[in-house]
Amino acid sequence: MEKQFHVNTKEASIHCKLYSDGARTMSRVILYIHGFGGHLDNRAAARFAELVLSKYKDIGILTFNLPCHGDDVRRVLSLEDCDRYISAVTDYVSTELGAKELFVYATSFGGYLFLRHIHLHGNRFLRSALRCPAVNMHEAMLKNIMTEENRQQLRKGRAASVGFDRKVQIDQAFLTSLAENDLIQFDFTPYSESVIIIQGTKDEIVDIDAVFRFADRNEMMLFTVEGADHRFMDPRKMDEAIKTILDFFELGT
Repeated sequence: MEKQFHVNTKEASIHCKLYSDGARTMSRVILYIHGFGGHLDNRAAARFAELVLSKYKDIGILTFNLPCHGDDVRRVLSLEDCDRYISAVTDYVSTELGAKELFVYATSFGGYLFLRHIHLHGNRFLRSALRCPAVNMHEAMLKNIMTEENRQQLRKGRAASVGFDRKVQIDQAFLTSLAENDLIQFDFTPYSESVIIIQGTKDEIVDIDAVFRFADRNEMMLFTVEGADHRFMDPRKMDEAIKTILDFFELGT
């Protein structure tokens, strides 16, 4: 069963999608955080939900649009808005859905945002899996996501539409905030046992060596999927990643 709704706060109306067996409350919820330029209706979240719900009961998978993504009405992306959205959706999962155990599956930019979130607020999640996390988001943005035209627009003080299939509006303040919030300066070892990283060896967006260094420095388990690109477009490699995630989550029945 799929249900779409909005989580409303004083500052935003966050479009969400819940995959579940139809129960009004559930003891366990997995929060799926998409990447830069993504949205709540994505194939990775749908496939993950399909496999989870085919095996486990009393569980939900909730995905949502980050600010400026999908049909979200915000105009220019900011890390602060992203953090507020994650907090609001997490609060909803706990209070309205009644979840006692919270998990996270985050990809790319979503992985970066999750790590920044737990650095700022502590970790409310039992276990978390990060697929191709953009631990070097500032570098990835400059080298692999933005175009020279984008850079020129920012230098002129304008916002730029950045991305691949779907564009997101960013400004110079966003780039500056990425540089100021470089994850390398933060210590994540207190969370090392509750977070794993799954990395494709053919990632064309996130520097693999940067991910390896990050995992080693923070004593996090890292699993590689041979030949997988950043998006894990090969369904077999995606299923391999999902199996690793579910084994780590230990959801039982």
